[in-house]
Amino acid sequence: MLTGKERIDRILRHQPVDRVGLFEVFWKETARLWTDEGHLAGPEAISDHFQLDLRRTGGEITPQSWKLLDLVADLDAGEQIIEETDTVKLVRDGNGALLRWLKNVSGAPEHVDFLVKERQDWQEHIRPRLLDARDLERRVNFDRYREYRSRCERQCLFLSAGVVGAFDLITPMCGHVTALTGMATDPEWIRDMAEVYTSVTIHLLELLFEREGPPDALWVWDDLGYKRHPFMSPRMYRALIFPSHHRLFGFARARNLPVILHSDGLITPLIPHLIEAGIDALQPLEVKAGMDLCELKRSFGDRIALIGGMDARALISNDPAQVRLELESKLPAAMAGSGYVLQVDHSVPPQVNYETYRSFVEDGLKLGSY
Repeated sequence: MLTGKERIDRILRHQPVDRVGLFEVFWKETARLWTDEGHLAGPEAISDHFQLDLRRTGGEITPQSWKLLDLVADLDAGEQIIEETDTVKLVRDGNGALLRWLKNVSGAPEHVDFLVKERQDWQEHIRPRLLDARDLERRVNFDRYREYRSRCERQCLFLSAGVVGAFDLITPMCGHVTALTGMATDPEWIRDMAEVYTSVTIHLLELLFEREGPPDALWVWDDLGYKRHPFMSPRMYRALIFPSHHRLFGFARARNLPVILHSDGLITPLIPHLIEAGIDALQPLEVKAGMDLCELKRSFGDRIALIGGMDARALISNDPAQVRLELESKLPAAMAGSGYVLQVDHSVPPQVNYETYRSFVEDGLKLGSY
């Protein structure tokens, strides 16, 4: 039997393997609920409990508990609480962005206001801080990476080092409206932001890998789509974001590190360009946004591995027949010729019973054996 590290390495390279890989992301409420019910020793034990093959820095519980690289402009600003109730917290972060978070529910914050609204704001408040050499080492969480890498080595697990891509660094800093409008009205500004964030990311990864050693892959978070559409046209992606992706992915591939791209939403029109930029795998293949696992396998499965694409809504039903149908209708096609890692299409929500998810894993790995 292969180790988790061997299995994922072979899957990402489309080599023969004993079974599909296993990866998952759980909302923190799910991990807490299953712990309270007595199924887990603690929320942090959930990945080991299900024996996930693939791990990533930041962990498999979302929201992530720590950042490998911190690219907020002002590292010392922390989170300034502007307003707080029992259910909502209004916070200003180190980019000067004002975000409204729901306190008892995981998910993305509401964008309220931003310090950066145009190119001059970026040049005055953000760019100089990102390029300040005095702060570079402070931006890297060496200790947590060392701890996580050592644990994965001991357990023979496949470790991906998680970083955030250019688009997902730009949008929380100035907001989607400003970023997407800027793509049309001031493309050179968008290109500059993407290039600066990418240059800093690569430099920090060089520092980290030289000091602590490399991971097994690079995991890049970059949400490029929403329901039924990417945020940008392929032409605009090609002109403004592709160059930064190509640099970052090329940095990894030059070190023989596969690149796993996480993107929510529907991004099918961008996939040929992402493959050219250098991705080796795509995750999580969000069904409710319009991503189709079997179609993706037919169109791109000979060039990239696929992770996810199992509709979480089938598991939310807690109906064994629906869960079984989801697996049986997709898994044979997805696993053909290797190149597939089993996962739901986003994060497992607390509406999913522990027994339902346990059966999903057990049946999936049985069906997914070669």
